Amino acid sequence: MSYERFQTPADSPWKTRLALYWQLVRGDRPIGWLLLLWPTWWGLWIAARGVPPLWTLFVFSAGVWLTRSAGCVINDYADRWLDPHVERTKNRPLATGAVRGREALALFAVLMLVAFGLVLTLNRLTVLMSFVGVALAASYPYLKRYTHLPQVYLGLSFGWGIPMAFAAVQGEVPPVAWLLYAANIVWSTAYDTWYAMVDREDDLRMGSKSTAILFGEMDLIAQGVLYALFFVALVFVGQRASMGVYYWIGIAIAGALVVYEFVIARTRDRAACFRAFLHNHWVGLAIFAGIAADFALRGPAA
Repeated sequence: MSYERFQTPADSPWKTRLALYWQLVRGDRPIGWLLLLWPTWWGLWIAARGVPPLWTLFVFSAGVWLTRSAGCVINDYADRWLDPHVERTKNRPLATGAVRGREALALFAVLMLVAFGLVLTLNRLTVLMSFVGVALAASYPYLKRYTHLPQVYLGLSFGWGIPMAFAAVQGEVPPVAWLLYAANIVWSTAYDTWYAMVDREDDLRMGSKSTAILFGEMDLIAQGVLYALFFVALVFVGQRASMGVYYWIGIAIAGALVVYEFVIARTRDRAACFRAFLHNHWVGLAIFAGIAADFALRGPAA
């Protein structure tokens, strides 16, 4: 005989929908937001030569969360044919049918409109550049059907906040911004290749494409080249931006962290590659800490 006071109360329908939407935007998995946040903050701090204007910092920080969430939604919408057949993604709301395609598109539109509303408070150049960001975010998920380089396109999309940050702070996009953007493209390609190595077997079976499939048995060598190019680009950024000792300490720490990633993933085991992917959060943080410390501690005359 059951008694109501011993039964778990069922969630109301709206709470259930909100929980599904939260899962759809990866609200329970902040790693993607952090990987997008750190490069944006690199750009903001270098553009402002220190702490950027607080409203600009808020707009870009909130915009990172909104656009990353929107990107997750449109990615799952584009991959709803693939995700049910991939071990890591088969329980996502769109893959299981718990959320319909129309709902996902509506959520994507709401998130992008809120982000665009924030951008409208900034200067004209930043607003114009935001349209490029929308196009990149919306088109990225479809690349894996036609090219082995969706990870490169992810870098183009994830890093667009860097030139936008310079546009918002300085009213222009100088060469150092494009150098930093290029560095982020290479870095994003590298860490998303770790991610793609997790799904390589499933992607091959389903006919999806990635850099992990393109690199094949040369994957670890290709990863080494990508990370080397990333640090070379950061060296040029540091020289052009006249960065000081704390910046270079941050770069050195980031380099050591990347070496550890290769130690983790040398067996190419799925779980190990996923750990290497997650570990890039600390790489981004180390570089940001070096940038922020350099401007904070160099003194007013620098």
